[in-house]
Amino acid sequence: MLKSNRNISLIIAFALLGIIAVIGVAGYMFIEGYNFLDAAFMTVITVATVGFKEVQELSANGKIFTMFLIIFSISIFAYSLTTITTYLVESRLTTLFQGGKKFIELRKMKDHVIVVGYGRNGQQTVHDLLLLNKQVVVVEKKHELVLAHQTEHVLFIEGDATEDEILEQAGIKKALALITTLPIDADNLYVVLTARSLCQELQIISRASHESSDRKLKTAGASHVVMPEKVGGTFMASLVAKPDLAEFFHRLSIEGNEGVNLVEIVCSDLPTEFLGKTIHDMSIRRITGANIIGYRSADGQYTINPGGDTVMEPHAKLFVLGTPDQIQNVRKIIRQGQENA
Repeated sequence: MLKSNRNISLIIAFALLGIIAVIGVAGYMFIEGYNFLDAAFMTVITVATVGFKEVQELSANGKIFTMFLIIFSISIFAYSLTTITTYLVESRLTTLFQGGKKFIELRKMKDHVIVVGYGRNGQQTVHDLLLLNKQVVVVEKKHELVLAHQTEHVLFIEGDATEDEILEQAGIKKALALITTLPIDADNLYVVLTARSLCQELQIISRASHESSDRKLKTAGASHVVMPEKVGGTFMASLVAKPDLAEFFHRLSIEGNEGVNLVEIVCSDLPTEFLGKTIHDMSIRRITGANIIGYRSADGQYTINPGGDTVMEPHAKLFVLGTPDQIQNVRKIIRQGQENA
């Protein structure tokens, strides 16, 4: 609101200066017969009260016009100059304050997600991450995009993500993951190389426009490569071949429109009481009402719809289907087990 008021004041100041300029130029051209340049010069030195010599000797009407122009313009000029100066100073102070605040927030951040590029894919990625309550830092080198999308929910860093200092400023060494959504595969490749050189354990997800880029990006260090056009095409084909199934999975999206979500729960540091136990022994379905529909072992083997005799092991992952409350209760079971271990 305050910023909006400052902008309105700035517009008014420039509008008043413009009106005075038009009146002055038109008056000197009509009364004294000056050409445009001489009329503009006389208007400026009169309004600014700098005291330069007139272009030519003024007539009586010209002197009267000049006196009225000085009387009416001096307060307007002073107001406009003050308003413009105040706007520039406050904008600079605001920038410095926000920069300091951003630096403090970045230092506090941990397990956040860095999104490189804020085009259409980047904006959708950020939108979905915020729905998942993830902290997000966006790296974007287009100044106009950074200015247009400033928000209290996302930290923006203006710069080139292929530069080490920019990614370090984004807190890459404390980040959970980096997602690069740039439209050109070569740019994504450079970002992946830079990010992987700075952090060997970081999860890096890259967009790709061509299938030939998949292998190159993974060789450079990308953990996963996604082709938005391919994913979108597959979904549209599914809507034709299996419309109800496609719609069902769409309703299990991040947004959880139906109040049911499909999430993964990492069982790192599995409690001692759960080691060697089966999914049936944990009684997750009976206690919480949530369903375990997938299991990923520590060595990366996936089991769809695991049986109750599936043995839990450290660093495994459970894929759980349920309401937010049911999923939260599953997390509590594992967390309480960790605290009791």
